[in-house]
Amino acid sequence: MDISLYNTNRSPTWCPGCGNYGIWASLKGAFTKMEWKEDSFVAVYGIGCSGNMTDFVKSYGFHSLHGRGIPNAVGIKIANHNLPVIVIAGDGDIYGEGGNHLVHAARGNHDIKVIVHDNRVYGLTTGQVAPTAAKGFKSKSTPNGIIEVRLNPLALAIVSGATFVAQGFAGDIPHLTELLITAFKHRGFTLVNILQPCVTFNKINTFEYYRERTFKLDQKYDPSSKNEAITKVLNEEKFPLGIIYREERPTYQDSLPQLSGGPLVEKQLNNNLNELFKEFI
Repeated sequence: MDISLYNTNRSPTWCPGCGNYGIWASLKGAFTKMEWKEDSFVAVYGIGCSGNMTDFVKSYGFHSLHGRGIPNAVGIKIANHNLPVIVIAGDGDIYGEGGNHLVHAARGNHDIKVIVHDNRVYGLTTGQVAPTAAKGFKSKSTPNGIIEVRLNPLALAIVSGATFVAQGFAGDIPHLTELLITAFKHRGFTLVNILQPCVTFNKINTFEYYRERTFKLDQKYDPSSKNEAITKVLNEEKFPLGIIYREERPTYQDSLPQLSGGPLVEKQLNNNLNELFKEFI
């Protein structure tokens, strides 16, 4: 399949050099290698610079409210559990406004793939600090430095029950593409955190910064150990790239008897409510 299949007639509006371009290219590369047609999957977008990708990727798409990408994706997946459902959103969206949804979707092991653009700022609204920003990070809204400590999304996802947790880097498209392919093939709640430099509002966590501090997990690393995975991601000085944690267990959709006969969208609805009303009369 040709990667241009996923192009629309609109060009990206991101800042020149933005890490979003690498994620955009990696996603389209993964879709191509998976041989997904543009009408065979759905992408749910959050609000922010990452959410603008809804205009630049040709597929079924849903532009959700801020922080509400995950619950919308959960609803779509339950309605048609045979359809691959992906969430594409930013760190402020998923870990800030949508943090509650992340935790409960992970513990339920909903079969959705959450792809997070982690640039540590709210880029679309000119650089306020996101939950992943380090303590002391200065911005327009925190000129004296952020008071809170940095949220560790990888550790949060692992302890919350996610069955696939990984991290990529927007500056390494080949590696990120293959990582996304593996993530898309996993059955269960999947989080891929992508270190994505914001070249306009984050002058600290740059491409050079991450190239000096990232390392790829080798074949000796065992992603099935939850304790080892948590230890690996608690290191704030070095950032692991690859599959950090993976386990197999039944998904939320597997446990719903209503889905055993096929997707809900294919079932004929019973519009006669009279029998139901009798229970309450």
